[in-house]
Amino acid sequence: MRNAFAEQITELASRDERIMLLSGDIGNRLFNGFKETAPGRFFNCGVAEANMIGVAAGMAMCGARPVVYTIAPFVTTRCLEQIKIDLCRAKLPVVVVGIGAGLSYAELGATHHSCEDIAQLRTLPNMTVVCPADPVEVRLALREAVEYGAPVYLRLGKKGEPDIHAKEPDFKIGRAIPLRQGKDICMIGAGNILPEMIAAADLLEGRGISVSAASFHTVKPLDMEYLEDAFRQHEIVASVEEHSVCGGLGGTVAEWLSEETSIRARLVRCGVPDTFFPDAGDQAYARKYFGIDAESIAEKLERALTKL
Repeated sequence: MRNAFAEQITELASRDERIMLLSGDIGNRLFNGFKETAPGRFFNCGVAEANMIGVAAGMAMCGARPVVYTIAPFVTTRCLEQIKIDLCRAKLPVVVVGIGAGLSYAELGATHHSCEDIAQLRTLPNMTVVCPADPVEVRLALREAVEYGAPVYLRLGKKGEPDIHAKEPDFKIGRAIPLRQGKDICMIGAGNILPEMIAAADLLEGRGISVSAASFHTVKPLDMEYLEDAFRQHEIVASVEEHSVCGGLGGTVAEWLSEETSIRARLVRCGVPDTFFPDAGDQAYARKYFGIDAESIAEKLERALTKL
């Protein structure tokens, strides 16, 4: 994902002199191409992320389109006040990119885990929250985000994520991307957990369960039209995310659901429990520990379906 981001922002900067890239002391070699293409428009703001948000706000007020980039918890939790006041209150066109979100840096401990960022940022007025599923969606989301005209949070994985799209889908902020159509369970996923969700759908299909699936890359604003259809046409709608079950995609859907009256399906949330990761291991191990690997997701949804 980060390579796709670096390539795409370099391409965009070659065509738009408003684009500025601010880094929180990471990605210096990653952005060599950007620095060659757009000299004078890369700024390493150091380990001073809150200040970096302020710098980006000043640039945006002068007509630039800044993109800030660093590890997810450092550019969200550490900067929440600056994002709220400097960006959202003024509705400035700044793209905040959190790299290594969720449990991408599982082996580095709680300081580097980011399972609360969606919950925090989606509560801020004027903030849009986008969680691309693969490198293809990263490129498409970045193109839209820099032209969006308001603050956007792009929540990215780290590296090595596979493409889930064979070709570029029709991408629009606020509109889900359907991946398959079934009748029993509808799985909606946000972010780089999508390969696990698709693998879980394959497992369920192998057990005779018909599954719909969609990339719900935008958590705020929700695609309510897709949700309405999904809840009316399936027995279960399952949210899948590498984020806390508190306040993420599943929590957002639950809030929407609380105000709906003619809903058929039951909501099942697959995410990180309300706890810290107390063990040691990589992302794959952490996913299995929390039950958001493909096999665990499939088993949870199969059990839920049999209880209806």
